[in-house]
Amino acid sequence: MNKVILMGRLTRDPEMKGEGATPVARYSLAVDRRFSRNEENNTDFINIVAFGKGAEFASKYFKKGTKVLVTGRIQTGSYT
Repeated sequence: MNKVILMGRLTRDPEMKGEGATPVARYSLAVDRRFSRNEENNTDFINIVAFGKGAEFASKYFKKGTKVLVTGRIQTGSYT
């Protein structure tokens, strides 16, 4: 199973591409995580790619600084 649920704030407005058959929106999410019990916080910056209706929704309603909850799957790429 590959499912992830992230909650954080957008670091920039979504970039919309592919207005044709399958729209694609790209944005970045800043997710805070508590490092230890003494309340040290670290932030992870996660790149998000949304397709289809999810991309249209993100481009219409998401703006920089908006707090959102995102569900999806993790996919990494590799290159040489």
